[in-house]
Amino acid sequence: MANDKTTASKLFCQKCRVPIDIDASVDQLNPAAFKLLTDSTVPGQQQSASSSTRQSRPAYPSARHQTYDAAIQNARNPTFKRNVPSPRFSQHGGHNPAMSFVNVHMSESMLDTPPPSTGSVRSPERQPVPEEGESNGTETTRRASAIGTSGASSAGKMSDGMETTNRMFEILSARSDIDHPICVECTELLVDGLQKRLTVATRERDAYVDYLRRANTDVPSAEEIKTAESQLKAAKKSEAEAIANLEKMEAEKAELDSQMAALEAEARELDKEEALFWRNRNKFATELSSFQNERDALTTKHAHDAQILTQLQRRSVYNDTFNITHDNHFATINGLRLGRLPSPYVDWPEINAAWGQTCLLVATLADRLGFKFEGYELCPMGSNSTILKLETKGTSNDRSGATSTQTGAAVTRQRLELYSSGDFPINFGFLHRKFDTAMVAFLECLRQLGEFVENSPAPAAHGSPGLGAIKMPYEIKKDKIHDQSIKLAMNKEELWTRACKYTLTCCKCLLAYANNVESLKVQRSR
Repeated sequence: MANDKTTASKLFCQKCRVPIDIDASVDQLNPAAFKLLTDSTVPGQQQSASSSTRQSRPAYPSARHQTYDAAIQNARNPTFKRNVPSPRFSQHGGHNPAMSFVNVHMSESMLDTPPPSTGSVRSPERQPVPEEGESNGTETTRRASAIGTSGASSAGKMSDGMETTNRMFEILSARSDIDHPICVECTELLVDGLQKRLTVATRERDAYVDYLRRANTDVPSAEEIKTAESQLKAAKKSEAEAIANLEKMEAEKAELDSQMAALEAEARELDKEEALFWRNRNKFATELSSFQNERDALTTKHAHDAQILTQLQRRSVYNDTFNITHDNHFATINGLRLGRLPSPYVDWPEINAAWGQTCLLVATLADRLGFKFEGYELCPMGSNSTILKLETKGTSNDRSGATSTQTGAAVTRQRLELYSSGDFPINFGFLHRKFDTAMVAFLECLRQLGEFVENSPAPAAHGSPGLGAIKMPYEIKKDKIHDQSIKLAMNKEELWTRACKYTLTCCKCLLAYANNVESLKVQRSR
């Protein structure tokens, strides 16, 4: 029994779960002490409710009380509610007489299921819980019943003491924010925490008191209220004006937005037109570039052709056909040397060909200039060229085969050979009589053509002055040119070669004159 009693009397701290021992004064409470302890933990709301009847006026404003009443009307059941378990009942289902004065609402889940009974006693769920406000007669009856049951057995008394202690702790826990029982150390910590909360609450109270004092001192006067109202009206008027201005600006903004949209659409159209313009411009630039390239090609070709034309116009057919130059001591025509020296030696076929080219040149120039020789007729035939000497006689008979005319005069034609066979040396001049006569006749023809040129200057072209009269570079007298005889008889090779050179020089002078005349004719024809 002792062990059971010790084990049953052990309780644990509800914070640190340390086993604690209950003091004997608490373990053996009488009903009066039990009621005193439980009544000291009545919630503040109940105390304020009980004390409100004693106060002449409320300690809080009526507006706060109205707010509180509205909150109570709209309040819902709490989510978590501290419940106190029901007391242990005897086997017969009756109340514990020592706990008849306790007023606690117990939930059904905390009630112990009573054993089935056959009597007419009601179950604990159906038994009404007495209120604290019952009459003194009811309390006297409960105390009498408790005193009547004090003579029970000692085991029942011990159980009732533990039940009373546990019931007291449950009531204390239900009526406060602290779970009981707690140990001394936890109590000290709890007291410290409550002291801090008290300090904070005191500071808050002082702050509220100070704020209330300042609020009461800052209550505006009638003039201040009137001034504030006038300022409020002015502010509202300014606000209305600002709103009107804002609406006006919003309308302007909407109009500007529409204009901006129209301008953006126009800008897009302009972008399209610009893109089309640049495409056309690039196409035109490409075509222009191709045309310019073609034009440049044609211009270059025209310049090249014009240059060739100029070169061709400047060139003379006579100069190309009869190229007269010199080769040391020899005068050459078309590369044929006219003359003879011991060294270098020139063959007679080359000399005959040179005389043939010279005869062709003079005959061509005379024909081009419209000149007809008197008493002579050139017959260029290459290396076998001849000159016809024309003589007029009064008789009609002639051994040389002259032809008669209607007037009875006869013209004789003597053929002079302007070439040599080369069978005889030059020193034997009498053997070259025919050749000498032909060369003298050629020199006479050259003189006649020179005099014609000197006496007939070329006409001017496009108003420019014409060619003046030219003079032969070397004077020709009978068989001599520049005092050098053209005959082989009684002459030296060097002198004869020099006379041939002078002859070709005069021919070149006449050739240049003929070229100028042709150029002037071409310019005049343009």
